[in-house]
Amino acid sequence: MPNTKSAKRALRKSDVRRLRNRSTRSELRSAIKIARTAISGDDAQAATKALQSATKQIDQAAAKGIIHKNAAARTKSRLAKSANKAQAAE
Repeated sequence: MPNTKSAKRALRKSDVRRLRNRSTRSELRSAIKIARTAISGDDAQAATKALQSATKQIDQAAAKGIIHKNAAARTKSRLAKSANKAQAAE
């Protein structure tokens, strides 16, 4: 447990940030999962919309520092690549 006043405040801030990051990361993972499911499905329009939504959430998470910017770029690239591959197959 923290002893000083500033350490106690830092602990409170850390807890708030941890919970906020956890919820954002959970939403991000859900969006990515929804996009992957839509891409593997039949509806190309739904896949495009899900990909756009996931890309936006990935960018926002990277901007907030929840995930690294290179990890964000890699994830977006892989999603786009799979979406393009699925569209070419149709």
